[in-house]
Amino acid sequence: MSRRRRPTSALPQRAGVDAVRVLLPDTTESVAAHLLARFPRSAQDLARLFATNAMVDDSGVPVRAADPCAGRAVWYHRPALPEPGVPRELPVIFEDAHLLVVDKPHGLPTTPRGSYVRNTALSLLRHIRQEPDLAPAHRLDRLTAGVLLFTRDPAIRGRMQRQFQDRHTRKSYEAVVHLPPGRGLAGLPAIRESRIEKPAGSLQAIEVDGPANAVTRMQPLLPQPWTDHDGAWAALSLHPTTGQTHQLRVHLNAAGTPIRWDPLYPEIIAPEGQDTSQPLQLLARSLSIRHPVSGDEMTFVSNRTLATLDPHPLPSNA
Repeated sequence: MSRRRRPTSALPQRAGVDAVRVLLPDTTESVAAHLLARFPRSAQDLARLFATNAMVDDSGVPVRAADPCAGRAVWYHRPALPEPGVPRELPVIFEDAHLLVVDKPHGLPTTPRGSYVRNTALSLLRHIRQEPDLAPAHRLDRLTAGVLLFTRDPAIRGRMQRQFQDRHTRKSYEAVVHLPPGRGLAGLPAIRESRIEKPAGSLQAIEVDGPANAVTRMQPLLPQPWTDHDGAWAALSLHPTTGQTHQLRVHLNAAGTPIRWDPLYPEIIAPEGQDTSQPLQLLARSLSIRHPVSGDEMTFVSNRTLATLDPHPLPSNA
């Protein structure tokens, strides 16, 4: 089934952020009354939008507070609220006229969501590079670092995204995982297949009964585990063939080897209790694709290193 095309924005981006589009009911209720009832915490901001003619319809015509809803759509920019600080360095791994590949740091969201709107890889790159057409071909969790691919040309965006949807890409990750007492590398499964679902309202995804929709292959990245003041650890190379929410984190936790410094698995750590100097030890090391225009096979590799792997040199072909 084809995805419905998003209407063209009636307002330009602001600092790399798209305007919001709200569809109104087909009633005679005033636009102001409806929006105030729908977004009661935004009364002051809505009043400012109307006063400055900063809310428009699909044709770009300013919408007045007293206008009837009449089934129209309105566009406006959300107010710039304070956001959590994030690392902003996004080294370029590769770029051409069609693609942009960057090395995302831990802690930076891929796209706007929740408390993060301007402090996201997408918004920052659009703003800094003045490229409003940039769009992510896939996503990395906020806490995961590594290879992140954007399309620059809207004409090839669908082709690139379909490669991910149809599983025609190859991805490899690296992780540092906790080894319980008495558990060695020999006890790790070579593959884990399960059904992963994320219940509504839950921060965690879980494994449930049913046909498998998530497959992860795993192998040791280093031949020997090591210990430090916090426990015993192993470095793994992970190769997911599917892309369920938190798949690698769920599979490793379910295998009894959760990823080091994971604030969600096995237990949820409240944001105020998280140590930002201890990022999730998960790295998207490489991504292989077929170029959507030339057809060439291409592999992009992250130059980052997991903090707790620093004292442990990786094999030369890692």
